[in-house]
Amino acid sequence: MTATQPAEAELLRGLLKTPAYRKTLVMCALVGIPVSLVCFWFLAGLHELEHLLWESLPHGLGWDAPPWWWPLPLLLVAGAVVGWVASRLPGAGGHVPAAGLAVGGASTSALPGVVLAATASLPLGAVLGPEAPLIALGGGLALLLRDLARGPGTPQASVLMGVAGAAAAIAAIFGSPLIAAVLLIEVVGVGGPQLVAVMLPALLSSGLGALVFTGFGRWTGLKTGGLTVKIPDEVPRLDAADVGWGLLLAVAVAVVLRLTVGAGQAVAAFVTRRTVVRTALCALGAGVCAAVYALVTGRSPEEVASSGQAMMASLVGHPHAWGIGVLVAVLLCKTAAYALCLGALRGGPIFPALFLGAAAGVLASPLPGLGVVPAVAAGLAAAGASVLRLPVSSAVMALLLIGSPSMTPVVILATVAGLVTAELLPVGRVRREPAEPAGQRT
Repeated sequence: MTATQPAEAELLRGLLKTPAYRKTLVMCALVGIPVSLVCFWFLAGLHELEHLLWESLPHGLGWDAPPWWWPLPLLLVAGAVVGWVASRLPGAGGHVPAAGLAVGGASTSALPGVVLAATASLPLGAVLGPEAPLIALGGGLALLLRDLARGPGTPQASVLMGVAGAAAAIAAIFGSPLIAAVLLIEVVGVGGPQLVAVMLPALLSSGLGALVFTGFGRWTGLKTGGLTVKIPDEVPRLDAADVGWGLLLAVAVAVVLRLTVGAGQAVAAFVTRRTVVRTALCALGAGVCAAVYALVTGRSPEEVASSGQAMMASLVGHPHAWGIGVLVAVLLCKTAAYALCLGALRGGPIFPALFLGAAAGVLASPLPGLGVVPAVAAGLAAAGASVLRLPVSSAVMALLLIGSPSMTPVVILATVAGLVTAELLPVGRVRREPAEPAGQRT
């Protein structure tokens, strides 16, 4: 390794001295502002349309909440529109969410289809998040701005511009440039499978080692001179039950979600023929899942027919408002709708998976010795790792959502357990093709 370090450093210096690369860096810096603004207003428009369809319109018709049948016509329309986009427009409305996240292949010609498919899917009740359309939108807008400014058009510059635009877009939804950077490092596939192979033992050993400093049971842990931020809210101290139950929960969540993604891939194969009709039928099936949930529980069908992003805070913050029967119903119905939407509609796979992981954690929290916070932390980490197969990004997302550094060991151990379980299962083996890092050819 020491022999290659001078060569790598010299390669980087040579790359930075290249006029085309410096011009590309300037272009990447300039596209961040307009891409972020467009993505912000795109998200705001989706939220306003969702509010109109699921709150304002039912209230205007005299209902306090959407009736049980409300998602049926909305998702039928969503499926018909997405099926038409997938069969007629360039880019097929974006990549299929059952294949995970992808950055490579951004193009300006696919932008209309991506925007139309996302607008038809997300506000109308698709059990998907906005992250995948935002990545496609950000990358396509960056290339469009590059073309308007007559920037470098080499393949390496196109990859860099696409990744820069995707980073600006993804930061808009997560509200954190750190998440955007870490996520895209893993999505792009820098280092390939070797990076994951190296990171797994590193995460595992660091997670176990963190117990020395975090504390375990009645032991308060060792204090160091590291940077710390005091959290005003009291957080529970980890003990053996939290770690043990958390690992079992992570394995269970990973098994269920990998089976769900495998079902989504089967749905994606099913809708490749007679796309409009079959996509509409699958979307209608997701609406049926939401309607069944509303009929069984007497609650709003929107709790199933949505990404779950807005409801996650209510679920974790007020777990007692969700009875055991409601939690079981939302897990069953939302998982089935999630599988159908993964293969038929357009959106991102992250937020529904995180909601399902959090709901599983709340459901498991009454187990002896297991608290709500460590259970939800383990569920979030395992859900992200099993669906995305991006260990570092999944751990960072779970920690930022929980907001408690003391949960770091549980999050890391659950991430490793979830990823290993997902990789060893014989289902859902289709993987995304990462974009080629521009620096390799350069």
